[in-house]
Amino acid sequence: MLPIGKSELIKKGKDVTVIAWGAHLEHVKKCSEICIKEGITLEIIDLQTIVPWDLDTIANSVCKTGRLIITHEATLTGGFAGEIASKIQECCFFNLEAPIHRVCGYDTPFPLVFERFYIPDWRKLYETIKVILSY
Repeated sequence: MLPIGKSELIKKGKDVTVIAWGAHLEHVKKCSEICIKEGITLEIIDLQTIVPWDLDTIANSVCKTGRLIITHEATLTGGFAGEIASKIQECCFFNLEAPIHRVCGYDTPFPLVFERFYIPDWRKLYETIKVILSY
């Protein structure tokens, strides 16, 4: 049984904090394997519950890495990543080394036939990690 409002630190890292939840964590883990080969370490957090969500664990991680990527399968507009980004920006502004990035689905109706193109995968995460590290 999962505790409500408590996230899980899946993997410790020093370069970028990546938050995901549910089945989407598999894309983050795959991306982490690719990044490790280039000397990039990701701190991976499984949010586990959305309401309430674990602000403290995420804020501590972001203060350590200075960078945050939030990824989920829902649309970018109106997705829960926007809520997390807003609160982390308030709490960790002076610790951020780069803007918070969101890697989410497109702002279109969910296309069942083209699901694999709609859902952000490890490749989109990898591209965003390269961008966020360039700041």
